[in-house]
Amino acid sequence: MCHFCNLEHNLHIAQQTINILKMKPIYVVLAAIGALLLFLFLGYYNMYNKAVGLQEGLDEKFANVQSAYQRRADLIPNLLETVKGAAANEKDILTQVTQARAGIVGAKTPQDLELMGRKINTAINLAYEAYPQIRSTENFSQFQSQLEGTENRIKTERDNYNSAVKEYNTHIRGFFARFFLNGEEFPRKEGFVAAAGSENAPKVKF
Repeated sequence: MCHFCNLEHNLHIAQQTINILKMKPIYVVLAAIGALLLFLFLGYYNMYNKAVGLQEGLDEKFANVQSAYQRRADLIPNLLETVKGAAANEKDILTQVTQARAGIVGAKTPQDLELMGRKINTAINLAYEAYPQIRSTENFSQFQSQLEGTENRIKTERDNYNSAVKEYNTHIRGFFARFFLNGEEFPRKEGFVAAAGSENAPKVKF
């Protein structure tokens, strides 16, 4: 009788062992799925945060370009102060400068900034035409030096912006990023490009 009891007990243990062995593959599968989900979440988390960081850096560099263009616009009133001219002429020029300033602040794309930059250059040319004697003033050389420095600063900031655009676009167009990142939230950005005809050397006339 005791021998039968031991046999029944052993059979019961064997059955439990079989049940556990049957359940182990399920646990393995669940653990594998959990690990995969965790891996995907961490990958997306890092991918998203990097895209946000690059986008914020891009916005900062675009603001730096705006600031450089703003500096150029701020120089024109100083140019007008180097001579005494007709109030009407100054008013027309300063009106254009004011409009260009507003455009710089509201610019959203490199093309917008380029357009405002051309308007500022037009205002500078108008000042030269309105006041031919401005070139002979002592302050004009100082203005030229400041303007040259501003142009160099604009170029530097534009180059920095283009580098940031390249890094940002490279990230969001990556194999996985292009499938998981929201295209509306992280759109592809355009950098500054040379204006049409700028590859031709300018003609200098005296």
